[in-house]
Amino acid sequence: MFQAGDKVLIVSCADDPRAAGKTGRIVDEVPPGPLTEGRWTVARISVGIAPVLCHGHELRPA
Repeated sequence: MFQAGDKVLIVSCADDPRAAGKTGRIVDEVPPGPLTEGRWTVARISVGIAPVLCHGHELRPA
């Protein structure tokens, strides 16, 4: 489980494959629910990549 502000490595990301291999920060302050289909919001990836939604198995603590 992640917390808001945690730095994570994006191993893969179905939402935006360009984000794979990059790091970002978790935005969600509560565990993801049905609105995001159980995916975490990850931001601060790079200038050219907007925040993405990733499943927990696509992320690793950094």
